[in-house]
Amino acid sequence: MEKQGIQVLIIEDDFRVAAINQQFVEQVEGYQVVKSVKTAEEAYHYLRQPGAEIDLVLLDIYIPDVEGLELFWQLRTHCKRVDIVVISAAIEKNVIEEVLRGGVIDYIIKPVDAERFIKMLKQYQQRRRYLMSKEVLEQHEIDGLIERQIGGFSPTKKAHGQLPKGIDPITLDEVTNLFQTQKVKGITAMELSEQIGTSRSTARRYLEYLVSLKKIKTTLLYGNVGRPERRYILCETYEQNATNNS
Repeated sequence: MEKQGIQVLIIEDDFRVAAINQQFVEQVEGYQVVKSVKTAEEAYHYLRQPGAEIDLVLLDIYIPDVEGLELFWQLRTHCKRVDIVVISAAIEKNVIEEVLRGGVIDYIIKPVDAERFIKMLKQYQQRRRYLMSKEVLEQHEIDGLIERQIGGFSPTKKAHGQLPKGIDPITLDEVTNLFQTQKVKGITAMELSEQIGTSRSTARRYLEYLVSLKKIKTTLLYGNVGRPERRYILCETYEQNATNNS
């Protein structure tokens, strides 16, 4: 079967919590929950199957057939390419420190806040997409990834200079890269929001910022009905189109 988006495995012994988590995941386009299991044994059995390609595990660390963080470390040892988000009622410092040392992507305390959960999924999706577009990373890019993971990005003077509030360099690079692949037709705020996993208003903020830098321009396309559509096009493409039409 062809792989569709980010493949998620839920490990949660409470079927009601598992169902809620699955609903949250399925609200974000580009994710697919491929399996939900209640025990470590079920998880091991599934992950050993040929063709089991999991990208992200949502893990409750209190699983009845293992002790403590045994399952977490088994996953880290034998599934090195899998990312883990812990979703747990455990708030003890030593537990949280240990999973952070183990490279957990995020730690969400039960009961789960839907907005917080979905924000995590979108940021993970965005980071994953960004890394897939790169062969090598420069220091400022690594800094942005690490700073985002430990509590949100605070813009500093990197390759883009001092960025305004609400603009982070990782997302800005992603938006800029998208324009390189959409040279002819450009892109709308709605299309951008779907591709980078943000709200339409956030997408428009990045587009207008690039307009202010004179890297892109806006053009209005008039359809048969309704309001004209505002598209954003690379300046070089805009100028080339204008020359061809003159």
